[in-house]
Amino acid sequence: MPKTVSKLPQKPRLARLKRVAAYARVSSGKDAMLHSLSSQVSYYSRLIQGHEGWEYAGVYSDEALTGTKESRDGFQKLLASCRAGNVNIILTKSISRFARNTVTLLETVRELKAMGVDIFFEEQNIHTMSAEGELMLTILASYAQEESLSASENQKWRIRRAFENGELINLRFLFGYRISKAGIEIDEQTAPIVCEIFQRVIAGESFSSISRDLNERGVTCALGGKWCAQRIKETVSNEKYIGNALLQKTFRNNHLEKKQLPNNGELPMFYAEETHPAIIDKDTFEAAQVAVKMKREATKNRPRPQKSEFTGKIYCPFCGKNYKRNTSNGSVGWNCSTYLSEGNAHCHGKKIPETTLQAVCADVLGLKEYNSTVFNAQIDRIEVPEDNHLRFVFKAGTVAERVWADRSRRESWTAEMRQAAAEKTRQRRKKQCQKQ
Repeated sequence: MPKTVSKLPQKPRLARLKRVAAYARVSSGKDAMLHSLSSQVSYYSRLIQGHEGWEYAGVYSDEALTGTKESRDGFQKLLASCRAGNVNIILTKSISRFARNTVTLLETVRELKAMGVDIFFEEQNIHTMSAEGELMLTILASYAQEESLSASENQKWRIRRAFENGELINLRFLFGYRISKAGIEIDEQTAPIVCEIFQRVIAGESFSSISRDLNERGVTCALGGKWCAQRIKETVSNEKYIGNALLQKTFRNNHLEKKQLPNNGELPMFYAEETHPAIIDKDTFEAAQVAVKMKREATKNRPRPQKSEFTGKIYCPFCGKNYKRNTSNGSVGWNCSTYLSEGNAHCHGKKIPETTLQAVCADVLGLKEYNSTVFNAQIDRIEVPEDNHLRFVFKAGTVAERVWADRSRRESWTAEMRQAAAEKTRQRRKKQCQKQ
């Protein structure tokens, strides 16, 4: 019997709209550049929405970031949208706007190509899904990377020549000064605070005490941030307050990563004098350096305590910080780090005596005596929801709560504290007898 073949009617395929997104970037935060970015966003929005067969999938953008960095927020959001299957085509102005690092560019293009996402570079007229697309991209991206290197080297040369001539450049802000295109002027409102900081350091006050007081008084740093011990130390160590400038303290490692590193001899440094008005005289500055050196020597000679098993495990829910071990008048305990650095006004976490903490831990673990090995094996963290209240979170997922009682003043005194108090009483009585 002869074979019969019939042709079936072909089902018409419904044309699916292409989901199209765009990426725009400017490498400067200046107003003109940001206006350009706004224009790019408007241009791509109109282009995509007005194109037949395209579905608008958004315009992603980054401001004032170089094309060599992978941590661009807008760029990362675009990639996430592509991985979620929400984008079929990406429009962008040029290869240099997308990325200047050849390796990063090709890795991204290949990842998107594997997902079926096409990138169209307008200036180069390249579609990455085309046969010759990757070859052209490799060549052009290498040129873009070399262009980035050349621009970076030219900028470095300009800055280093300025340093050799003793020019104070790239200084944008410094507490105690007003900095503008016209020059550097002393800020009459904040300059007295600088003088106060130097005098208090010379008098022997701790950096933490000074920073805590300034924060309580509502004094903010140059950019409105809070003071801390490190910032106080940097202030009194900054030669710019005597009108001089040590130039090229830091440098960028390369034109791709652009990490700022301290200059430990890799490049020459230059010391320029009288580059701007001084707030502090040289004698005061030198006295402050002596005080800083004494503090550093005292810290260096102090024996380093071994890391406690409680470190990083006691959590303050009021401010989100961990508790720190501290010793006061011979009494060892644990306090919220915010309370220790900024005072009771910022966190009212109560000090937990270490002996009390160990006793409560032994109780919650069902031990007669506290054992640090058992603690580390079973306890994930300790929360302090309120004063005299501890919440233990076990690694197994269970939770246990305990309330601890304050020790009486008499019980809390150590032998050293009693001896110091007795000596203080003797000295007071001796002075009274001398007056009589």
